[in-house]
Amino acid sequence: MRINYQIRELQNSDIHIVTDWSRKEGFAPGFEDINIYRNTDSQALWIGSLNNKPIGCIVGIRYNAFYGFVGLYIVDEQYRGKGYGLPLWKYVLNYMDDLKCIGLEAAPNRINDYSKWGFRTSSVTTRWKYISKGIDTFDKNNMMGLSLLDETEISHELIQNYDDMKEETSRPHFLSDWMFHRSGNVTALVDSNQKCLGFGRIRPCLLKEGSGWRVGPLIADKPEYAKLLLKSLLISNKGTVYIDSPGLNPLCKNVLKDIGFVHDTYTVRMYKGEMPSASLSDIYGLACLELG
Repeated sequence: MRINYQIRELQNSDIHIVTDWSRKEGFAPGFEDINIYRNTDSQALWIGSLNNKPIGCIVGIRYNAFYGFVGLYIVDEQYRGKGYGLPLWKYVLNYMDDLKCIGLEAAPNRINDYSKWGFRTSSVTTRWKYISKGIDTFDKNNMMGLSLLDETEISHELIQNYDDMKEETSRPHFLSDWMFHRSGNVTALVDSNQKCLGFGRIRPCLLKEGSGWRVGPLIADKPEYAKLLLKSLLISNKGTVYIDSPGLNPLCKNVLKDIGFVHDTYTVRMYKGEMPSASLSDIYGLACLELG
């Protein structure tokens, strides 16, 4: 009976359930992604609960007073088609109603549904796949006089200042948790003056069967810098690797193909309200589709 259906904030006990739903959907979640989502906006993760049993979830991150993002919209398979998803959807839209822009990543078969709620198509986001054997060595003779820093050498300020130049909305809390989390590895590329030219992160993720890796974000001033960063992130990481590239950066395709990535799936970026004006020409890999 739907009379016992309620929407509440995510609790610690829900995290493994939501992570498993995300894995089954093929979202390839990182091991501790859900906690980072919650830290980005503590009130932004909700559970649809039927008779005190979690059966669905949604995320609505408010980055600031102007921009937010909807993701992780899932109803457990056995409860689909029974009207439990719509209340979650309406709840998150109400939470973000005062924002000038709301974004999301739509599966191709959901574009028409979201369009009815005022969302407009922006671009295609492509998921690329690579089977890594682990690059044991890295040719530093082709570094063009630049240096790669690992997470022990990278300051929060270096990453934040560079990201602020590339992103329309500042995201200090998210970046701090995301880039310096114990799960995964971070690399930054700098010149002789220690000026940042790009950075990236690779983290372990859960696949439908087994585990793999996800790269994101991957941001760089030039395609050749993105390629250096990506190669360095692949060192010693064997298995299936995914990266999600924005359609508004046409240079991504050649960078990824040159390394050996192949097209896997795609989603469509959509926005409600004012379309963001920031360029994505230096973004080669999105941090995660669930948070935009």
